[in-house]
Amino acid sequence: MSLRLFHRLDTAKTQYYHFQAVIVAGMGLFTDAYHLFSITPITRLLGHIYYESHGNQVPPVIESAMLAVALLGAAIGQLIFGRLGDLVGRRRLYGLALMLMMAGSIGCGFSVGTTKGCILASLGFFRFLLGVGIGGDYPLSATIMSEYANKRMRGRFMAAVFSMQVFGILASSAVTMAVCKIFGRIYHPSPKDPTPKEADIAWRLILMLGVIPAVMTFYWRMKMPETARYTALVEKNVLQATQDMERVLDMSPGQIPEGHFLQPSQSSYPLFSKQFFLCHGRNLLACSATWFLLDIVFYSNALLQSKIYKKYLPDEDPSKAVTALEAAFEVARLQAIVASCCMIPGCIAAVFLIDRVGRLPIQAVGFFFMAIVYLSLGVPYVKYWNDHTDPLFMFLYGLTFTFAYCGPNTTTFILPAELFPARFRTTCHGIAGAAGKAGAIIGVVGLVMATQGDYKKGATPTQGDDQKEASRTRVALIILSGICLVGMAVTSMFTKETKGTSLEENE
Repeated sequence: MSLRLFHRLDTAKTQYYHFQAVIVAGMGLFTDAYHLFSITPITRLLGHIYYESHGNQVPPVIESAMLAVALLGAAIGQLIFGRLGDLVGRRRLYGLALMLMMAGSIGCGFSVGTTKGCILASLGFFRFLLGVGIGGDYPLSATIMSEYANKRMRGRFMAAVFSMQVFGILASSAVTMAVCKIFGRIYHPSPKDPTPKEADIAWRLILMLGVIPAVMTFYWRMKMPETARYTALVEKNVLQATQDMERVLDMSPGQIPEGHFLQPSQSSYPLFSKQFFLCHGRNLLACSATWFLLDIVFYSNALLQSKIYKKYLPDEDPSKAVTALEAAFEVARLQAIVASCCMIPGCIAAVFLIDRVGRLPIQAVGFFFMAIVYLSLGVPYVKYWNDHTDPLFMFLYGLTFTFAYCGPNTTTFILPAELFPARFRTTCHGIAGAAGKAGAIIGVVGLVMATQGDYKKGATPTQGDDQKEASRTRVALIILSGICLVGMAVTSMFTKETKGTSLEENE
């Protein structure tokens, strides 16, 4: 089979459609981050509305469950949509994943019930549905971008798609702060009435506004043709693949160079056969293991941040009277600062370096420096950092996010979409991503729960309680450091470099 068509894709100049594909594909990750990270400030509102008797704090088991249920949905969505993406095509499922995200976003806002238990159960169900859509979007977006991109810029385009996650975090923080400020000015909460009944509308509105970016990109997703590689290699329709490519790359058939032949693997071994594991088992293990380890670390930070930065959160101080809207505003402001100062520089560095340095060095070095920072924070945490949460501490802790985005958080998204044959590509990406979400669930439920105190209902923490909590946080930080070192070792021993190679050469 002649693959002059793919040679043209690999050597094509960067065109407008490439940037359009980045935005359209990236909106799924934008929505993902918006909802996964907006739940942290929203739990502050929920605490003031439904858990006044618990010191206005949502119990740790409820808070971690709200995160874990969306992550569980994401893992299921990655497996289902990943497999279906190889069986029926990427484009046919792309709109369905987006529709599930839209339904989940709106449903979260309409969580109904007469008791807090019913409302939170309803919220959990719709967050699960939202997670399925988000999970389905991961393998489809990564694969579509990898199959459209040229090999010289493929890493940059995929890193740019993934960087939309950071802008989703910024958007969730900005929307939360705006809604809290507007509601605060309209309804004037006070220390005597810190939680106006309208706060119950505020958190619903924040979640429902997350549907806007999905709605904006739905039309463009429906207009996207199937990727040329899927059409030619899986559906065996080279003519249709050529016609689809002409539509998006602004070229004529005469521009496809003659005489360039490349024979990809023509064997028909099934998924999970002995031949499959011989050819691709190592790559699947490397992608799944590193994503699993990375997400244990990364998503545990979603809940650990409130403890690390508790000095800067006024509602953590029982002596301060804080309204529900102010509490949520401060958490969202903190997330916006971390995203702006730490995550965005990491994304920029990743886009700049990934096709120059390569995926393997970025991932290994990222894991290494994350381990060093966590260790430097964890070892002296009880004796020093717990009482000195100063700008230096915040800078060091923020570096963990910088090295994650200019490191394994970006590369674990990219590599599974480059290493596998077209007929297994979304399936394997979905498996690796589901392994990552399993690690994320362990992170938010296991490590984060281990840092929680056991105060009695409504009791004020004592100095002894604070020391116990600091000890738990210290242990968690040291464990995270060890996990990062294991991730570096797995990367060095098993991960394959894909810089500058075509997808067919990787196969």
